[in-house]
Amino acid sequence: MTLKRQLFIASLLMLMIPWAGLQFVLDLDEALREQATEQLQEQARRMSATAGDLLIGNDVVTKGTPVIYAHPVDRPPRTDGYGDDWPGYDEEQSQQQWQPDGVESSTLRWQAATDSRHLYLLARVERPSMVPFNPGSPDQPHDRLRLLLESEGETSEWLIREPAPGRIRAVNAGTEPQQDYQIAGQWVNVEQGYQLELKLPLPEQRSHLGLVAEWPGDDGMASAGTSLNPAPVLVKRLHALEQQLATQMASGQQLRILEPDGWVIARQALASQQTRPEFDTLSPPQVVEQIALNGLRALVRFYQPDPRPIDDDAIQPDPQNLPEHGLVRHRNGDTLLMVTQPVFSGRTLVLEQSLDQLLALSGNTLGSVIARSALLVVGLILILLGYVSWLSWRITRLQRAVSTSVDDDGRIVGTLPETRTRDELGQLQQHFGQMVNRLHGYNDYLESFSRRLSHELKTPVAVVRSSLENLRHTDSDEERASYIERAASATDRLSQILNGMSEAARLEQSFDHAEKETFDLAEVIDQTTHAYQQLDADHQIVYQGPPTDANLHGSPELIVQLLDKLVDNARDFTATGGLIQVRLQATTSHLELSVFNEGSQLPEGPGSDIFAPFMSVREQQQAGHLGQGLLIVRLISEHHGGRVRADNEHNGVRFTVSLPQYTPG
Repeated sequence: MTLKRQLFIASLLMLMIPWAGLQFVLDLDEALREQATEQLQEQARRMSATAGDLLIGNDVVTKGTPVIYAHPVDRPPRTDGYGDDWPGYDEEQSQQQWQPDGVESSTLRWQAATDSRHLYLLARVERPSMVPFNPGSPDQPHDRLRLLLESEGETSEWLIREPAPGRIRAVNAGTEPQQDYQIAGQWVNVEQGYQLELKLPLPEQRSHLGLVAEWPGDDGMASAGTSLNPAPVLVKRLHALEQQLATQMASGQQLRILEPDGWVIARQALASQQTRPEFDTLSPPQVVEQIALNGLRALVRFYQPDPRPIDDDAIQPDPQNLPEHGLVRHRNGDTLLMVTQPVFSGRTLVLEQSLDQLLALSGNTLGSVIARSALLVVGLILILLGYVSWLSWRITRLQRAVSTSVDDDGRIVGTLPETRTRDELGQLQQHFGQMVNRLHGYNDYLESFSRRLSHELKTPVAVVRSSLENLRHTDSDEERASYIERAASATDRLSQILNGMSEAARLEQSFDHAEKETFDLAEVIDQTTHAYQQLDADHQIVYQGPPTDANLHGSPELIVQLLDKLVDNARDFTATGGLIQVRLQATTSHLELSVFNEGSQLPEGPGSDIFAPFMSVREQQQAGHLGQGLLIVRLISEHHGGRVRADNEHNGVRFTVSLPQYTPG
């Protein structure tokens, strides 16, 4: 098992403590929510029965009935003609925001509000060319507003017409018109028309209220406003119902009663009695406790089911879209537990409970969780301390072994002991041992390289020296020419040695400037092999492998140079008409490029590193070869992250270059 996995498992043991505590709190929170839902449903059934008794005699607003909803206000608006003190007022409001449900007019827009004593109306008429009322000629066409009220079987109508902006005078539209001083208000001119703000006694619930704007038209008087047959029903919240239901509510609860069409006729809320302590009054341990509790509550909220968002401020929510029970989220971000219960005549009671109390109860269990897990924490700390001490001892032992393997002069004087462990420290010790062995081998390589180079240079230098000595003592032209030819041949040999060394050195230097790219190795090898066959008619040079789809990230030029050296080497050892096979195979992670040639096999045993410089196994007639070709093959393969090997087969030799296969991404 790797060291990383061991540390990971040890860390997971510590995670068992908060995980167990969190699971306990989450289970407790779920149980509390289920219990709270049952209690809330039972409370909603009792309140539904109470509401049904109180609503007897109140007509139900059926679906599709035109409605004028009077928004409740805590402070009555000023009747000055301007609506800046109305809830949600905006002069740029659209037609849908102004007019009540069921009205489809772009000329007349209006709103209603109530303070439980009076009814307030705010109306705007879009009439750029308004014709004012002329008191001297009352029959002359002019702009006016008709207010209609049907309450308890009686119908009343008022006419509002003014010669100029200012305080309005509402006139009864009966047989004997006279001013009704119970209706007060203000008329002001606004952009593109005029606006009125009216105050009148609050009509009874379910009264029918209509408002019609009239003005002179091409074919008589034109009008826009509410439908008068029937006029819209006035709907407002029932204060007595709200007060009665408030006595049955608990802290942190909210209540709404909806008509079948969704109009809110009762709304009540009781603030939570829980108070947060002042920060200045808390001691440092209490501050830490509060931070922990707040974090735990946030985790509980995170793992709770996703609450359903609802518009709790809407005056006409759709009862069909409300869940029967479950978590809901208000527009201000608060999460509550909600249940619904049917009420008399198709109405719906919606009862919501704040989750603060449940979360507080869940959070208080943190103390018991910490107390139960204290012993487990101490035990795990001791285990981790012992484990860390064991790791420290192993690291110190590895450090001493590495230090003793190299002397003060940098010579390798020993090897690292083998280890059977399979974690990262064991692998590190193995890699250190391999590094020491490779350094020792590299030192041997440098020493053998100098001996080989000295051996290769000694013969041509001796030939040149002896030829020059003999040339100085001879008088014959034939002998003189023979000695000169021998000296020239020796200098050519020296030149070949130096050129071979320079070629390998230039190749290693070119690696720093070689640009790598992704290319299809199969396509390059296939085309190059066909070119070899066309240039060499004395051998059978064939390619075996896929024609495409063998991607490699590297230098195509260097790969072709590697293949040139392998094929040239194969030609030297293959008789005329013999087979030279170039093969490409793909494994899961590597591409294996191999060159096989018929002929003699490689010598067995030590001292036959054919990929070293100046190493050649050719016969005497090929003694002029330097043995640098396979060295270049090894350098190019290592530059591409691969390796090369040579293997004897039953009728020849195969050189195999293993290269890492390119994988996108």
